[in-house]
Amino acid sequence: MDSKTRKTSATVLLLGITSFLNDLSSEMIMPILPMFITALGGGGVAVGLTGGVRDSMVSLLKVYSGFISDRTGRRKPLVTAGYSISSVFKILLSFSTAWWHVLVFTGLERIGKGLRTAPRDAMIAESMPQARGKGFGIHRALDSMGATTGSAVALLLLWYGEMDFHTIILIAGFISIVSLVPLLWVKDTRKRPVAITLRISLKGLPRRLKVFILVSSLFTLANISYMFFILRTQDYFSESLAVVIPVVFYIIFNISYAASSVPFGVLSDRIGKRRTILLGYLLFSVVTLGFVSAHSTVALVMLFLLYGVAMAIVDACQRAFVSELSGSELRGTGLGAFHTVMGLMALPSGLVAGFLWEASPQFTFLYAAILAFLSAVLLLLFKGYLVEPERA
Repeated sequence: MDSKTRKTSATVLLLGITSFLNDLSSEMIMPILPMFITALGGGGVAVGLTGGVRDSMVSLLKVYSGFISDRTGRRKPLVTAGYSISSVFKILLSFSTAWWHVLVFTGLERIGKGLRTAPRDAMIAESMPQARGKGFGIHRALDSMGATTGSAVALLLLWYGEMDFHTIILIAGFISIVSLVPLLWVKDTRKRPVAITLRISLKGLPRRLKVFILVSSLFTLANISYMFFILRTQDYFSESLAVVIPVVFYIIFNISYAASSVPFGVLSDRIGKRRTILLGYLLFSVVTLGFVSAHSTVALVMLFLLYGVAMAIVDACQRAFVSELSGSELRGTGLGAFHTVMGLMALPSGLVAGFLWEASPQFTFLYAAILAFLSAVLLLLFKGYLVEPERA
């Protein structure tokens, strides 16, 4: 790998800046969202349903956007449209007066994510073909830095500004609009159009990719919404601290996430994506098991730090692995299929977690720990099918 191929591309940096600003906006909303839902009358099932719908409602759109970007050879228009739609529905979210309004507006906001995710990831993969783990790690780091900043802003507005949830969400919506500006300088990674036909199935994809999608699907069932982690911390605090302290823990999570993304992305380029993902699955299992019995502030701090590491590993490395398993001709479609299946698994994951929460929060985290461990076992059992191909 020469110095030219190791150099970070302008496309990755500009997309990273857009993600930084967009996530600054999103993460002003994310730490207060579960509390916003409960303040509007929602319970554990409402939280689980909202979390599941946010990821699964637009699952078919994700694979469609990946297909269109491969078919036309153009990625940027879909990326721009996706970020724009998200901005509009964030603003509308601020006018919610019942928990089901939150369900609707956050679900529609995910249309934007469905449009942009697969073509954006394909652009990142194509911009740094010899260092995809690093490319996705850099993007994830900027994304997470925006998340950390956004959470800090939300904390300041809650604690010092004494603003209500509606006002904070409205401000976040306007910041999301600003995130569109860097896209003006992004050059499309124009590729040769591919004459393919859209089929909502895994047929035609490489066998190794299908195997990995199977394994990662089980992990997605385990990967319960972050909102349950936030609500769990409220059990240990009262009055105003029950609103402010969970945001502090969420900031700790995002700092850990941002700090871990690039190192583990680079590590995955060196030791392999599968091994690194295995570490992420096992760490997530340990973290969720820890939330079953955590009883001190120190324990919660350590668990949120490890939670950030686990999600940094899984989020960046899974996408990098899928981009390599897909091959150059079907990269957008492969990433779209991956995101689609993960989205479909998110809804039952959210519902099961929500129903278990109504019985006991400990049941929700025990469920997640067991399935995450089983995912790691499958990743080991199928290692013969998951040999990483030559990068292209």
